[in-house]
Amino acid sequence: MQDAFGRRIDYLRVSATDRCDLRCSYCMNDETRFVSRPEILTLEEIERLCALFMRMGVQKLRITGGEPLIRRNVLSLFENLGQWLGRGLSELSLTTNATRLEEYAGGLALAGVNRVNVSLDTLDAATFKAITRQGNLAKVLAGIEAARAAGLRIKLNCVLMKGVNEHEIASLLAWSHERGCDLVLIETMPMGEARSDLFLPLDTVLERLSQTYRLEETDERTNGPARYLRVLETGGRLGLIAPLSHHFCESCNRVRLTAAGKLHLCLGREDGVDLRRLLRANEGDQAIEDAILNALTVKPRGHDFVAGGTLSQGPGAVRAMSATGG
Repeated sequence: MQDAFGRRIDYLRVSATDRCDLRCSYCMNDETRFVSRPEILTLEEIERLCALFMRMGVQKLRITGGEPLIRRNVLSLFENLGQWLGRGLSELSLTTNATRLEEYAGGLALAGVNRVNVSLDTLDAATFKAITRQGNLAKVLAGIEAARAAGLRIKLNCVLMKGVNEHEIASLLAWSHERGCDLVLIETMPMGEARSDLFLPLDTVLERLSQTYRLEETDERTNGPARYLRVLETGGRLGLIAPLSHHFCESCNRVRLTAAGKLHLCLGREDGVDLRRLLRANEGDQAIEDAILNALTVKPRGHDFVAGGTLSQGPGAVRAMSATGG
């Protein structure tokens, strides 16, 4: 699959649910309303769409949320998708807040999951509870240790928040690399009602880190938009995702499927195509494939995020981050 700009689309991120057992302030507000259960794709519908995308050329799948591990029987989804590994699928990964990872880590590894991305914005229990509104940091850390014990590769995602966790980044980097985990720093994105006053430019953080660590540019990439630095003192990798101060759209290879079955061509745009309607109208695979290919022709060149934590004029995303996932 290719879009109108010649970018190869080989990566699908799928939200298994828009629900979550945390309420992170940059992801959702206190009044977030979730999609009604009848509107959520069944696990069988998710599997059918993933299989169709893989037949069309998708080689990498990431299951996201909300928090995917709170969905009933979700391990069966990973087990069924894992059967595609080596048959067109090269990577099956998961984004999680790790609150239930201690329970699921072994099963995920057996299912063929290659990597887990864990949200971890702080190592301070009080700050963690404030950010998540109700989270228990000890459960998350136990989940990370269980994933390590199961042999899963781990990437820790840290959302930068001015005045909240900016003083912790150096210690979080050291903690991550001591455990063999990549650390990825992410600028807050202006989606839904995200607070623009929390925006912290990545360049500011790097300038501070460079006073403690020697950071070396690399050409290493993973499937996502992060670029990587090598931290010479630790030997570990530091990933950087700066959607506002340094756009990454020119190499975008991703599309996203929400838990309600809407295909979004861009994280920062609201438009998309309703694949659930086609599924439940008993349309055949060809009709769904045609809808996907038609959608790719209007995938935008880039998002509408601008520096400062705001949206430019245009059809930017008004949905909360939790509604899309990953």
